Amino acid sequence: MTRKLTTKEILLENLAQSPPGKLAQVKVVVHNIRSLHNVGSVFRSSDAFGIDEILISGYTPRPPRPEISKTAIGAEEFVNWSSHDDHLKMLQDLKADGYTLVGLEQTDTSIPLPEFDARSHLKLCIVLGNEVTGIDDDVIPFIDVFVMIPQFGHKHSLNVSVAAGVTLYALLEKLWV
Repeated sequence: MTRKLTTKEILLENLAQSPPGKLAQVKVVVHNIRSLHNVGSVFRSSDAFGIDEILISGYTPRPPRPEISKTAIGAEEFVNWSSHDDHLKMLQDLKADGYTLVGLEQTDTSIPLPEFDARSHLKLCIVLGNEVTGIDDDVIPFIDVFVMIPQFGHKHSLNVSVAAGVTLYALLEKLWV
């Protein structure tokens, strides 16, 4: 008969393995995300997938905040994160360090996420934008490639934290060694 694993067993299994390949080098930018719960959810997903760092800029709320911790269930204590007052300099620095900036946005040049060749880039940084307006116009010129999550229903968007989780899982599949 199947037995559910205990929380302790799951933790021991998780800690005994490392994120595959380049996934451990992936960074995530959260710029001008207003919801503390969305920020907490991005922390939780980033922890689950072994993401290297979350870069917080704009008016995105920063830990420590109870609302972030509630959704992250403490993941903000385990995921590296940094706060940046000058988001354009942050993006320039990432590019200078060899990161490919991948904007999760619906544009006229976006490629469907399943078609994105993550292996062809040495270092990846996923850029997330505001829940309503998406990636800010001043950030758009810094993005190297835009990806979009294919959708087939009547609604044309996903919650930013859900979209982040979908994207990180897609990267896991693409970078699994």
